[in-house]
Amino acid sequence: MKLDHQQRNLYNIGVSYKKADAHTRGRYSLSKENQIKLLKEAKEIGFEGIFILSTCNRTEITGFADHPYQLIQLLCKYSDGNVEEFARISNVNKGNEAVNQLFRIGTGLESQILGDYEIVGQLKLAFKLAKKYKTINAHLERLINLVLQASKKVKNTTQLSSGTTSVSYAAVQYIIENIPSYNSKNILVFGLGKMGKHTCKNLAEYTKNKAVCLINRTEEKAISFVKEHTSIRNSSIENLTQEIANSDILIVSTGSDTPTVTKEHLSSDKEILILDLSMPENVDTSVSEFENVSLVNVDELSKITLETLSTRQNEVPKAEEIIEVYKEEFNDWLNNRKLVPAINALKESLEAIQKDEINFHKKKIKNFDETHAEILTNRFIQKITTQFVKHLKEEETSVNDSIQIMSKVFGKS
Repeated sequence: MKLDHQQRNLYNIGVSYKKADAHTRGRYSLSKENQIKLLKEAKEIGFEGIFILSTCNRTEITGFADHPYQLIQLLCKYSDGNVEEFARISNVNKGNEAVNQLFRIGTGLESQILGDYEIVGQLKLAFKLAKKYKTINAHLERLINLVLQASKKVKNTTQLSSGTTSVSYAAVQYIIENIPSYNSKNILVFGLGKMGKHTCKNLAEYTKNKAVCLINRTEEKAISFVKEHTSIRNSSIENLTQEIANSDILIVSTGSDTPTVTKEHLSSDKEILILDLSMPENVDTSVSEFENVSLVNVDELSKITLETLSTRQNEVPKAEEIIEVYKEEFNDWLNNRKLVPAINALKESLEAIQKDEINFHKKKIKNFDETHAEILTNRFIQKITTQFVKHLKEEETSVNDSIQIMSKVFGKS
């Protein structure tokens, strides 16, 4: 599959919580390893701009393609999804709709928990990864930078992210609201990605529990983390089964492609609450077969923050107004880029005439002041170019028609 660069459009395709539950989204989730493979193949095929956003709420690919099917094929190739199912549960946006989708995602308007600001960090990481593998072009770089600027403006000037509402916060609130004497319960946090870190910090901030244990597959990270958070102790991955047996609450945020907690890790005669914050799900759903096990996933956690969300909902119009300002800035930048070939062609034509005329007069006029002539003619070129730009910016003006007319006038092909 090779791209026809003359027919490229910007597309945003993906699967989100709006049409797919956590289990289904898990099939389309992309590990970092598979994201890298996808980006490398995209570059080999000829994609000049593409990046991937894969979170617990969504997996979306944004990029330039001849047809969205090319992006869909890549997503299904490197995930466990398939094209037929994708067609039923997906969103596909083109052009301005794709631009609008990115702004809404980046400002938290499309988050499962409205205004969830964790998406900003995830977007930055997606951008950084794509830049590393050279799949970000000038168009996407400008767009993402403006999305991040809009996100910052929304956070600083509206109440859209007021209160602390995120999946990690919701997990702690679920414990507070549903577990009697939660401060005296043994809590195990398994996984120290961004979600795990936020969960540990929220446990420290919103509870007085001093019996929190942390296990991470890379133990050095856990050791470093608990040095800064002395109310939490760490244990090694080899002790996972024993630590689960000692726990009343297990919070899983391991970010694996396959389940990291299964029935084999659990006892059939001990009550335990398991909160699975991972995508795809990292707790094998078969653990629910034990009557003593209560399993809660991200979709269920996202429903418990209604009070805070009612305040945030009132801020949506303000956020959308801010988005419109930054979208207009992006469109202005885009339109100016379209003018560059025409402007450069005009300047080249005028500079060629300038050079010919100066050379002609150098031969004809004794003591010809070449420096003064260049200064004078450069000012003419600048004024003519400025007027030409004003002409091109008029809505009725066709850039291609202007270039053709200029080519005839100046004999440029």
